[in-house]
Formats: sequence, structure tokens, C-alpha cells
Amino acid sequence: MQLTNYTEYALRVLLFLGTLEKGEKTNIKEISTAFSLSEHHLSKIVHELGKLGYIETIRGRNGGIRLAKRPEEIVIGAVVRETEDNLSLVECFAAHGNECVLTPACRLRFVLHEALEAFLRVLDAYTLADLLENRMSLRTLLGERRKR
Repeated sequence: MQLTNYTEYALRVLLFLGTLEKGEKTNIKEISTAFSLSEHHLSKIVHELGKLGYIETIRGRNGGIRLAKRPEEIVIGAVVRETEDNLSLVECFAAHGNECVLTPACRLRFVLHEALEAFLRVLDAYTLADLLENRMSLRTLLGERRKR
């Protein structure tokens, strides 16, 4: 299974914001520079993360973005579920459009469903705080990228 770039970048945005000091804000340009990603693409992700309640966007002259929740409250499995538009690993997961002739007798669908559930269960066991245990190392690496 491979996550979409959208979900990967959403997780990167959360990691970036998690490295900031309490109350510190940043902007899309700074995140874009740190990860060498398109500002336009990141703005869509930031907007979605804001709608989902993970980040806070502050408008105006002293505006910016920051986490809206404590890192301990952001469950990685939930972020993945909310940012992935399709977790169907195979055609037969779909309610419509399944044309596989094996579906009535095939057990592969159940095995893959069990594997997907295990994958998400592992992600549910981690929060953003767990991913930030090496926060200072991450901050150093991101700080070096910001200077480019």
C-alpha cells in the first residue's frame, strides 16, 4: 500500500508545525521551502487540515498557521483516514464498479481488508507527539532547509 502524496504532505505539514515553539506561527512559503514542495499544492493541504481542525490559520499582517490541537491529540491513523480519498486496495473493495469475476468465491478481499485494518490499527497507536520525540533534531533539519 502506498499513501498518496497529499496524505504524505499533510503529515509533513503537521510535523513541521509540531516542531514550532508554543505560540509560534509559520506560513506556507516557509513550509514549501523546507520541503521543496509547491506552495499552491500545500495551500490546498493547509486549507483541508484547517477544515479538519488540525491546524489554525490566522489572517492578517501577523497571521500564519500553527497547530490547533496539542500533538498528543492528533492521531496519525485519523489523519490518514481523513486525507486519503481511497483506501480501497483492490477493485472488489468498491461497492460499485467491481468487475472481478472471482469476487463471489475469492478470499483475497478478506485477507487484504484484514491487512488494511492492521495497518490502520498501527497508525492509530501513534500520535503526532510520538513522531516528535526527536523534535529538536527535526527542528534543526528543517531550520537548515529554511535557510536555502
